[in-house]
Amino acid sequence: MRRAQRGQINTAGSLTLPSGWRDIVADWSSDKQSFKVNWGKAMMWIFLLSDTFIFGSFLTGYMTVRLSTTDPWPDASKVFALVIGGTEIPLILIAIMTFILISSSGTMAMAVSFAYRRDRIKTTVLMLITAAFGATFVGMQAFEWTKLIVDEGVRPWGNPLGAAQFGSSFFMITGFHGLHVTVGVIYLTTVALRVLQGRYERSGNYQIVEIAGLYWHFVDLVWVFIFPFFYLW
Repeated sequence: MRRAQRGQINTAGSLTLPSGWRDIVADWSSDKQSFKVNWGKAMMWIFLLSDTFIFGSFLTGYMTVRLSTTDPWPDASKVFALVIGGTEIPLILIAIMTFILISSSGTMAMAVSFAYRRDRIKTTVLMLITAAFGATFVGMQAFEWTKLIVDEGVRPWGNPLGAAQFGSSFFMITGFHGLHVTVGVIYLTTVALRVLQGRYERSGNYQIVEIAGLYWHFVDLVWVFIFPFFYLW
């Protein structure tokens, strides 16, 4: 009885599982056949889920601080305004940054489509364009930070424009998102060069491009939430 529960080795030398374990294996196998999700994509979804919790905690903390502070909160339309041709234009830099990042989702989606068509050149070009959009976004964010620090005197520990929590929450959340964009640029560039070299053509599996696309779309989606919280509220 105990031997049957642990399993036996038959005359062919293979392990015979007890009936209970056979049912478990069959159940897991049927799940895999039903959903057909490979480990790479599943792990990326788990990572993005954990990242959602982190960004969600950051934004929740920001809202709590924003609603509870007694000091006046800086006016975003003035803090993030640029003077062009002698005219102060509110949020013009942020609008361009948002447009660039949202456009990069379109080029990434096109790259995934061409990857499954086995078009290496178009896939590579579109992924590199997406990475260039991301690098441009990070560069504009660096300019925005420089303007706040040098011209406005905003620091993570202080803010001459109003509530001190403005600097700490802004630099923490936008910096964390900027780090994700920077990692994404490196990630997309690496995958694009491997596509160009034909590494995935030999294996016949271009799913890594879709996995990279999942990460990039997530980064763009997070910015859709950061943008109204910081710049429109």
